[in-house]
Amino acid sequence: MNVLLRKSSQMLNAIKPSYSTNIWRAASHQQPRQPVTTPEKRLERKQPTFSERSQLKYARRLVVKLGSAVITREDNHGLALGRLASIVEQVAECHLEGREVMMVTSGAVAFGKQKLAQELLMSLSMRETLAPKDHSKDEDGFLLEPRAAAAVGQSGLMSLYDAMFAQYGVKIAQVLVTKPDFYNDETRNNLFCTLSELISLNIVPIINTNDAVSPPMFIVDDDLPAGSKKGIAIKDNDSLSAMLAAEVQADLLILMSDVDGIYNKPPWEDGAKLMHTYTTNDSRNIEFGQKSKVGTGGMDSKVKAATWALDRGVSVVICNGMQEKAIKTIIGGRKVGTFFTESTDGFTTPVEELAENARIGSRQLQSLTPQQRASAVNTLADLLVSRESFILEANAKDLADAQRNGLAKPLLSRLSLNTGKLRNLSVGLKQIADSSHNNVGRVLRRTRLAENLDLTQVTVPIGVLLVIFESRPDSLPQVAALAMASANGLLLKGGKEAAHSNKALMELVNEALASVGAEKAVSLVSTREEISDLLSMDDHIDLIIPRGSSDLVRSIQQQSLHIPVLGHAEGVCHVFVDKDADIKKALKIVRDAKCDYPAACNAMETLLIHEDLMSGDIFSDVCNMLKREGVKIYSGPRLNQQLTFGPPAAKSLKHEYGALECCIEIVKDLEDAINHIHTYGSGHTEVIVTENDSAAQLFLNSVDSACVFHNASSRFADGFRFGLGAEVGISTARIHSRGPVGVEGLLTSKWVLRGSDHTAADFAEGGNRTWLHETIPV
Repeated sequence: MNVLLRKSSQMLNAIKPSYSTNIWRAASHQQPRQPVTTPEKRLERKQPTFSERSQLKYARRLVVKLGSAVITREDNHGLALGRLASIVEQVAECHLEGREVMMVTSGAVAFGKQKLAQELLMSLSMRETLAPKDHSKDEDGFLLEPRAAAAVGQSGLMSLYDAMFAQYGVKIAQVLVTKPDFYNDETRNNLFCTLSELISLNIVPIINTNDAVSPPMFIVDDDLPAGSKKGIAIKDNDSLSAMLAAEVQADLLILMSDVDGIYNKPPWEDGAKLMHTYTTNDSRNIEFGQKSKVGTGGMDSKVKAATWALDRGVSVVICNGMQEKAIKTIIGGRKVGTFFTESTDGFTTPVEELAENARIGSRQLQSLTPQQRASAVNTLADLLVSRESFILEANAKDLADAQRNGLAKPLLSRLSLNTGKLRNLSVGLKQIADSSHNNVGRVLRRTRLAENLDLTQVTVPIGVLLVIFESRPDSLPQVAALAMASANGLLLKGGKEAAHSNKALMELVNEALASVGAEKAVSLVSTREEISDLLSMDDHIDLIIPRGSSDLVRSIQQQSLHIPVLGHAEGVCHVFVDKDADIKKALKIVRDAKCDYPAACNAMETLLIHEDLMSGDIFSDVCNMLKREGVKIYSGPRLNQQLTFGPPAAKSLKHEYGALECCIEIVKDLEDAINHIHTYGSGHTEVIVTENDSAAQLFLNSVDSACVFHNASSRFADGFRFGLGAEVGISTARIHSRGPVGVEGLLTSKWVLRGSDHTAADFAEGGNRTWLHETIPV
């Protein structure tokens, strides 16, 4: 409540509610809602509004059901006001955004019991008050009458809701329902007409059963006449909210419980797994636990209500109402709770299952011989050539879609595949296969700790990798081959702009893996999982490798709190032309570093020129060459001061252009160039062009980047050119692997100890064994 009371009128004025239904209809691509029709029409089976979580942001009409366990304190004495205030805040925000929200709430009995218990306590004598007795029971030991508690608590509960929503300028209306409201056609139609009218008036209806009179939860299937079309048997607030959602044609029903969603077995039992997605086929694999301690329904009731509503076109999510910002997170498309969707033959495998398969697949690959793993990589390399037309046909579809959508030219270049690219990919993969015979299981160190006690350090795969890449479909076979050779399980998340190409290439990967019986080791995450959800799967994923724009990499590095990320956010690469540089070499290297592939992360972004060259031909020749190649030049601060008329000043010396643009800056000497690189570089790749071997050696020793070159283009910073066959990415990190990361960068190690009957106590003072710690040749 304190949080709510601090809401200022300024915030309320800043939130401009949009009540135009046309806006929401346009956003959700839905037809305008029809007036309330007959119950038979409203309850007929139809497809749900949304089939994927990412679409939930378009939900316009919501029903939110608050279970007893959500709004009741853990000690069952009164309401959890802080939790309730958070839910009210979210509902109010949805309402102020222009969404139409209804609430189905419990809590009247709990609130009433708290009040009655207080009254009973006040009426007791001091001796009775001090006695260790539960004063929520009468003198005969019976619980307080629920109907009386409901009558007492109902008004208080609504007063509380009214005060909370008033902080946001939101009006509410109480709607009490009883058993006859669902039997009688007239009252039934009146009820839903009233709800529709309240919604049209921008009022939030709060629906509750009139527990003081006749709660509809006593309606059971047997009570309904044969052939009745009145819908689901209403036994609790779950079925009530499902009925309401179907009647008012809601887009989304959120059932808030005290558990995270649907589990395959009671969540407190070993082996219980949360099901992020539930289909009607999953019911036979579920074992439900007991009912809630404070509510009338259980998870079985929620699932039946959810599937019934789903059959009538309402999307449903069952979630933990105690989770912070659950409603807003669900609408944002995040993986919270269990999302109910239609069961179809083409339903995609949940990403958690793909990750578990990748873990199993990694162990299968690890059990193979090096020759078998190499065989799988060679098979994939051959398929890239033999199935060329199949791949290029899929790629042509992506290119056509990208051009229609106005994809930028650098991204189009990355997206495009051709015969040359595929043949180079095949050659690179064969390099991986040829060099993979001594990777997994390679002995790094052997030590004899004591007599008959030998310790060995051997290489092993990291486990399960998640590689997120944009635009470049050629990344898929490269990364898959590296995973096969290193026996890692792999999840691939490609960009939607390369969907057809990725799908085609993944078919070839599956075919290659099937040849060695490990077809599930690599999977393409084709569902529209939010990246933030994938980054939270620390139980399933061991390493994340982003490949794409600096924005993508930086975003993933910032969002991944528990899973390590291997990669680089920026490729601000430098070429330093020293005073002793050969002009022909300098021109050739600078042209290649900037113009060969300007969108690549290893392209030159800043050209450093020794100030002694300003009076000679090198400076003007380099500038003229870049201009002829169509490169737009920016000047650094020092160059800008020396030129009266020159290129525009660079906005930043730490900028990755990724296009035919670069910055030129003047440095005093070699030491100044090194300091500039350390100040503005990203630790990727740096180049010195010089004929002075001493200067070159000092540069190579002093520059602290992943790749440092002498008289060679920065474009050599590449796994294929390094002879690694390919790379999963280029790392600027200082832990584990640095530079282009090939098979070796995807391995870690484990320690294997072989003894006879050794114990640590044998080596204690007075023990019968002594340490040797002798190095044994590998």
